[in-house]
Amino acid sequence: MKLDILAFGAHPDDVELSCSGTLAKEISFGKKAGIIDLTRGELGTRGSVAIRDEEAALAASILGVSVRENLNMRDGFFVNDEKHQMEIIKMIRKYQPEIVLCNAVDDRHIDHPKGSRLVSDACFLSGLMRIETSIDGIQQTAWRPKVVYHYLQWKNIAPDFVVDISDFNDKRVASILAYSSQFYNPNSKEPETPIATKNFLESLNHRVQDFGRIIGTNYAEGFTAERYLAVNSLADLM
Repeated sequence: MKLDILAFGAHPDDVELSCSGTLAKEISFGKKAGIIDLTRGELGTRGSVAIRDEEAALAASILGVSVRENLNMRDGFFVNDEKHQMEIIKMIRKYQPEIVLCNAVDDRHIDHPKGSRLVSDACFLSGLMRIETSIDGIQQTAWRPKVVYHYLQWKNIAPDFVVDISDFNDKRVASILAYSSQFYNPNSKEPETPIATKNFLESLNHRVQDFGRIIGTNYAEGFTAERYLAVNSLADLM
C-alpha cells in the first residue's frame, strides 16, 4: 500500500498529541496516511503495553489512518544506529510516502529527539539503491520521501509553518483521549506523570488555539522543516 503521509512517533500517543488534526484533515482530502510507532511505551508509568496497544488501535480508527504498525524498539534505549535505521528504511520503502512526519527535533523526553534524528537519517538512506532491504523475502526498491517535517511536542519550539485544523480539532482531541490510561482522571490510583495532570489535560487546546489565533483561525498545529519551504506564488502562503 502506497501512502501519501507516514507519521512516526517514538511512543504511542506522540502522533496524536502533536499532529493528529493535520492527519485527520489530510485524510478528509482523500490522502492515505499511516502511523508507525517505534516503541510500545513499555517504560511508561501508567497503564500497560496491552492497554496502550488497545488505545493506539482506537486512536487510529478515530483518525481513519490506513495502517498502523509498531516496530517494538526498546523504549528509552533505542539508538540511531544501522540496525534501527534499517527497520525504518523498510517501513519507508514499504509504504513509499511522499511526506514523513516525525518527532520534535528537541524535547523533554530523550526518546523524542532520538526518534526525530533516527527517522530523518533513515529517510535519506532509504533513497540509496545500494542499501538492500527485503520484507518477507521480497526485495524492496529505494524510496526517499519528498519532505520530512517535525511536529512540536513538550517544548515551545517556534514552527516554520502551521496548518489550520479548525474543522478537525474535535477529532484531534478524541484521538488523544483514546489514551485514557495516560491522562488525568481524578478517580485513578496510578502515579501522576507530567501528562497525567489536570493542568496538562486542560492545556491540550492552548497551543493549537494560540497558533490558530496568530493565523486568524481557531486552531492550528505547528511544524518545523529540514529545508526551505518552496512555493510557486506568494499567494500560496495565504
